[in-house]
Amino acid sequence: MDSPPKRSRGETEDNYDDAPPRKRPNSQSPHNGSPAYRLAERPARRYSRERSVDDSADERRYYDRRTPSRSRSPSDSRSRSQSNTPPPRKPTALNYTPHLILRGHKRAVSCLKFSPDGLWIASGSADATIKIWSSSTGALEHTLEGHLAGINTLTWSPDSTTLASGSDDKSIRLWDAQTGLAHPTPLIGHHNYVYSLAFSPKGNMLVSGSYDEAVFLWDVRAARVMRSLPAHSDPVSAVDFVLDGTLIVSCSHDGLIRVWDTSTGQCLRTLVHEDNAPVTSVRFSPNGKYILAHTLDSSIRLWDYANGKGKCVKTYQGHTNAKYSLSGAFGTYGNRADPKETYAFVASGSEDGAIVLWDVSSKNVLQRLSGHDEAVLTIDTHPEEELLASAGLDRSIRIWKAAPLPEVKVKQERSNGYDPDVLLPNPFAADSPAFGTPAVGTPVNSSPMRQE
Repeated sequence: MDSPPKRSRGETEDNYDDAPPRKRPNSQSPHNGSPAYRLAERPARRYSRERSVDDSADERRYYDRRTPSRSRSPSDSRSRSQSNTPPPRKPTALNYTPHLILRGHKRAVSCLKFSPDGLWIASGSADATIKIWSSSTGALEHTLEGHLAGINTLTWSPDSTTLASGSDDKSIRLWDAQTGLAHPTPLIGHHNYVYSLAFSPKGNMLVSGSYDEAVFLWDVRAARVMRSLPAHSDPVSAVDFVLDGTLIVSCSHDGLIRVWDTSTGQCLRTLVHEDNAPVTSVRFSPNGKYILAHTLDSSIRLWDYANGKGKCVKTYQGHTNAKYSLSGAFGTYGNRADPKETYAFVASGSEDGAIVLWDVSSKNVLQRLSGHDEAVLTIDTHPEEELLASAGLDRSIRIWKAAPLPEVKVKQERSNGYDPDVLLPNPFAADSPAFGTPAVGTPVNSSPMRQE
């Protein structure tokens, strides 16, 4: 398998060839036949039916990390040392503990989501059912049946009244969360598995990504496709809306992350890491400035997509992800009553059954949770409380609750500024200078911006 070209250390962005990579000759999409089992139970990279489950590690393209050396100018060091703002006290560990275990699905749980009002948890499974649980008691409220194949993705409307689901049966269904009844008209249009969904902030639009390599923008009320984006050259693995709905992000097994203008459907930016690893999940940060991406090289990358050509500012490692589509979430910790003492973390599952929490700014592992017997495929955080939900191949859903540490460890942040290596303690806060959707600029061609 050919690897993408890499520029030398002395070569600049301006003279680097930004031509998009050719489609991998061995990549194929399963356009025919019904799936024998749910996508969550298949290796994420094995979207071709002609690939063997026992493909070699080389074909999984394990990550060979190359960290370029960096140097800081004396002026940078001087400006940081002369800061008059005392750095905040910051915990260096978290203490999430088991709270509830929810059981009921008969096969792997591929997706789960807290409702925006925090009252419910929705879970989707390879058993083709969706369950709605109380987030406070764990009681099962509804079991939704109607899809003909496994569930890949769930998303809540902003008012928490409607749940949308995407399935291997190629359809999207809308459900009344209060009654558990399906809306009469499913959304039909994709020619392959529907793998990712996201509601717009106003709830009037829905974006979907499919293994047919397309991204569709739907009018929810009319149940019709408003726009089709020929987004990628391989299956689309994830989509998301920015906080004000003006931008859409998509990712694919082709290794590309694309940012789209919602109103025009034009590609504004294309991001790709130099290793070109398949991207299995993307989501905007709460304030819309960053994009978090999972890749099949056991790495999670945080992209500042609006800065210059867009660059990767953080890489989080410590989990295992070379086989399955994993998704993660953002969360906060510290003193939530004081924005200056509130910090952000990234949470992700791992193929070894662990859950790993990283501090966004320092990349330090804050906690590693154990409890699942197999790969943890999906993670979500409660919108208001310090709750974390996880699920995966072992069919269970586990709710974790933050508890006080026996002895709170603190450290002093050495920088309160921003550069490619240093972020604010909580770069996603509403009072951060980064708050609000950044101006990405005018539409450009979709040539990828490579990041070393």
